[in-house]
Amino acid sequence: MPQLSAPKKSPKSLPAFPLRVAAVDVGSNAMRFIAGEFRGATEYETLAEQRMPVRLGHDVFLTGKLPREAMDAAVEAMKGFRGQMESLGIDHYRAVATSAMRESRNGGELVQRIRDEVGLELEVITGAEEARLVYEAIRASVPLESHKWILVDLGGGSVEVSLVDASGILWSESHVMGSVRLLEELSVSGEEPGRFQRLLREYAATLQIPVIAQQWNPRGVIATGGNIEALARLAGGRAARGKVTRLSLADLRGLIEMLSRLSYRQRVEELGLREDRADVILPASMVYERVISVSGADEVLVPAVGLKDGVLVDLVDDLVTHQEHEDRKDRQAVAGAVSLGRRYMFDETHAQHVARLAGSLFDQLRKLHKLEPTDRRILLAAAVLHDIGVYVGYKKHHKHSFYLVSQSEIPEFTQREIDIIANLARYHRKGVPAEHHDHFTRLPEEDRARVIKLASLLRVADALDREHIQAVASVRARVVKDRCILELEGTGDLLLERWALRRKGGLFEDTFSLKVEVAGTAE
Repeated sequence: MPQLSAPKKSPKSLPAFPLRVAAVDVGSNAMRFIAGEFRGATEYETLAEQRMPVRLGHDVFLTGKLPREAMDAAVEAMKGFRGQMESLGIDHYRAVATSAMRESRNGGELVQRIRDEVGLELEVITGAEEARLVYEAIRASVPLESHKWILVDLGGGSVEVSLVDASGILWSESHVMGSVRLLEELSVSGEEPGRFQRLLREYAATLQIPVIAQQWNPRGVIATGGNIEALARLAGGRAARGKVTRLSLADLRGLIEMLSRLSYRQRVEELGLREDRADVILPASMVYERVISVSGADEVLVPAVGLKDGVLVDLVDDLVTHQEHEDRKDRQAVAGAVSLGRRYMFDETHAQHVARLAGSLFDQLRKLHKLEPTDRRILLAAAVLHDIGVYVGYKKHHKHSFYLVSQSEIPEFTQREIDIIANLARYHRKGVPAEHHDHFTRLPEEDRARVIKLASLLRVADALDREHIQAVASVRARVVKDRCILELEGTGDLLLERWALRRKGGLFEDTFSLKVEVAGTAE
C-alpha cells in the first residue's frame, strides 16, 4: 500500500493555506483520529474526528507485551483512519504513540505491521515530546499571557506535569501514573470496594511538584485528557474545543465521592459514561485532584484539547513556516535541556555560552560536517548538559553526565536522540569513542558517526570557555587548505583558552583531517 506523507525533514516545496492535515494519537486507552482544514497557523475547521476504543495498555501494564488481538484491532483502526484521509484528500499527517507503546516489548512489531499493512508511519514518542505537543495545543487555545501555569495531561499510561508560559515549557516530568495503569495494577476482582480507593489515594500521594516549579508561583492549573473533560461535564460545565471550562477543586472532590459510591454499571447507566471511560474515571480524578492540591490551586482550567490537537498545530507549523519552526524547535530544545540542567544545579551561564559557541561552529562549518538541522539541536542540548555530572562529583563527571542524560527525557527529542546527546556529554572531555565502550557501540553505525562529528565540535566550543568566564565572546571559523582557523573575539590574552584548544582539539583534527589553529598563533 502506498505511503502518505509523514514529514520528517523540510519539505522541498512549502504548502500554503488552506491546508488539510490529519493526526493520529495511539494512546493506552483508545486511538484517536482528527482531520482539519487550516486557514491560518492555528485556525482550522474539523473535517473528521473519531475515537476507537482499542485499549493497548490493558495487557502491557501487566505483562509488558501487546496481545495479538489488540494489535489486530489497532491495525484495523489505522486502516479506517487512512481511508478517511484518502476520502478527504489529505496528503500530510503525523501518527504518534504514547505510554503503552513506549513500554511494550513487542511494540516494534505493531509499528512494522502498520507500515506494511496500512502504509502509515507510526512514531513512538517520549513523555517529554508528548508534553510538548500538548503544550502546542494549549498555546493555540488558551491565552497564557505573561503568567506561569502548571499543565497536567493524563493519559491511560502516564501523566505529564509541566510548568509552562507563553515562551514554552520551563520544566516537565512524566510519571507512570496513567488511568488504565492504575486500574490494572491496583484493582483486584472481588476486593472490598473501599480498598481500591485507599490504594489509589496513597499511590497518587507519591506525585510531587518540585520546589523549583512552585518557586515560579504559577497562576493556576490547566488540565487535558478525556477524563478531565468528562469530569467537567459531570460538574455541569461545557467542555468543548475552543471553549475553556473551569472545574473547582471542591466540585472535583465531590465527584470523587460520588464516583466511589457508584458501581461500574451505575456509572454507565446513571451518568452516561462510555464503558471504556466508566472504569478509569475514578483513578483519573484522584490523580487530577492530587496535582491541583499540591499546586495550591482551587480550580482547574479545562480547554478540551489534547495531544492530537497539538500534533495538528505542530505539523502545520512545520509544513508552512519551516525555517521559523526549526528556529523555534531549537529554542525549545535548549529550554528543555536547561530545565533538566537546573535540577542538577549546573553552571547555566557556562552551559548556555558553550551552546551558543557550538551552534555558531556548526553553522559556519556546514560544508565540512554535512550534518542535518536535527543534529544542530542535538548538539545544542548536549552543550547545555555536558557538565551536569558535576552534581554527582567533578571526578569523572563526563561519565556521570552520560548517565544522568541517558536516564532522562528532554522535550523535542526521541530516545534515540537522547542516547546521542548522552554520548556527546560523555565525550566532551577525556577519552574518545572506542570499540570497548558499550554505550557507544550499541548505537547504530550512522549515529556513531554523528557522535564523533558533533563531539568534535563540542570539545572545541567547551575549550573556548575553559575558565567559565565567557572570555571568548564569539568565534569565526574558516577552512584554509588543511587547517581550520579560528578567529576569537573576547577579552584578555585568552591564553588558557588557546591551551585548552591544543588539548581538546585532537578529536576535531582526527575527524576532519584539519589542523586547528587560532588566528595569529600558528606554530
